[in-house]
Amino acid sequence: MSILTRSSLFTTLLLAAFLCQATESLVSSVDSVSIPVSNVDRSTDFYVHVLHFHKVADREVSGDAYEHLFGVFGLKVRCVRLGLGDESIELQQFMAAPGRPLPADFHANDRWFQHVAIVVRDMDRAYASLREQNVSFASTAPQLLPAWNPNAGGISAFYFKDPDGNHLELIHFPAGKGQARWQYNTDLFMGIDHTAIVVADTEASLAFYRDLLGLEVAGTSENYGPEQEHLNNVFGAHLRITALRAAAGPGVELLEYLAPRTGRAYPSDTLASDRWHWQINMRANLHKASILTAPGKKIAWVSSYPIDLTDQALGYGRAFMIRDPDGHATNLEQQ
Repeated sequence: MSILTRSSLFTTLLLAAFLCQATESLVSSVDSVSIPVSNVDRSTDFYVHVLHFHKVADREVSGDAYEHLFGVFGLKVRCVRLGLGDESIELQQFMAAPGRPLPADFHANDRWFQHVAIVVRDMDRAYASLREQNVSFASTAPQLLPAWNPNAGGISAFYFKDPDGNHLELIHFPAGKGQARWQYNTDLFMGIDHTAIVVADTEASLAFYRDLLGLEVAGTSENYGPEQEHLNNVFGAHLRITALRAAAGPGVELLEYLAPRTGRAYPSDTLASDRWHWQINMRANLHKASILTAPGKKIAWVSSYPIDLTDQALGYGRAFMIRDPDGHATNLEQQ
């Protein structure tokens, strides 16, 4: 069933009944990012021993409520929550009803691309550590963004892959760039600054993340040149980058490729069990939120309807999952 045709009068009415109108932001914080994996034990070992994450929780979920939350029948999902600094990720393995693997010819400008950016104290040391662990590269090598770029100049970054081929980023902020807290942490791997997604149209994405969910624009940049090409491993890469943040948690970064415009669209038949399906888990003030739908606007649903998960394993009371204009998933959670 197409993820982009989920919106209907029935779901609109359910949502209108579920939410009340108010002026406050719908999203109060970005809680975590869920990353799909094929073997959660292998992936946990990678994130813990290579990237210095620590295990927070390990649980399995199944049953009717989670089938309707994820939109996948007959599922059993093992979820391992890992922390790094103040931020968290959640590794998800569909043990039952597994989906499709990542395409072998996956490129960083394809619109199902998503990564998390891990902030490091010292790029040279962190890069050397990854090389010692024989980690798969996605970038040629760490790239120092040029000084002519006022918002990004002096930042160094490097893309690499986890055991499933998911993209990750190391990022180092010099003094005066990034959040101030990254200047005081002494750990080599300090935390997660943001998750980045490829979008087709920044304005359409802003209508979703800023105007609908309530995230605020924290910065913008236009990046191009050989450093950006070798970072993304996309020849001729020219990106419009928009950083968004909620009141707490990692940011959401929009990557619009102004060139090349060859990135493939997010598959319209994606299920939450498919291995390119990441999701951003956001805490939402559902009791005081604005209606998510407006005249002429449609919401693409992953969930069948808002799901009551009170006392269930994931630790929040009610949740539903929707998709942005490009197909990236957001799970809105009421704790």
